[in-house]
Amino acid sequence: MFSNIGIPGLVIILVIALIIFGPSKLPEVGRAFGRTLTEFKGAAKGLVSDDEGVKEKQAATVSEQKENESTSTL
Repeated sequence: MFSNIGIPGLVIILVIALIIFGPSKLPEVGRAFGRTLTEFKGAAKGLVSDDEGVKEKQAATVSEQKENESTSTL
């Protein structure tokens, strides 16, 4: 999506942002955007780690069931 935006495009976006928000508000907007991205990345990592935890629990449960079946048939 952003692969076609070069340096001139970024400069134009920065100028438009300066016009809309003004030089005093722009750092605040940047900080808020950075915090939002950080929170999003943290949440995404949390979801991935939760998924891995669920898969590990399922694998452990399956192995326990197989172990119980093999001991009960003896």
